[in-house]
Amino acid sequence: MVEKYIYNGPVMKFDTCIQNRWPAETYAPSAAKARSNLVYRFKKENGLANSAKITLPGELKLAS
Repeated sequence: MVEKYIYNGPVMKFDTCIQNRWPAETYAPSAAKARSNLVYRFKKENGLANSAKITLPGELKLAS
């Protein structure tokens, strides 16, 4: 079952915070896949290479 996930937190490039708050949402079958989708989207929206190490350390919430 695909569910809606919401993220509103920091974005890290390697170990440096490059954005304090990034609001985003996605639909995915699991939280891990949702986080992966959001990382991919952030890279595409900001013109980063696929090999850039982007992490989303904030809380990923399941929309109710």
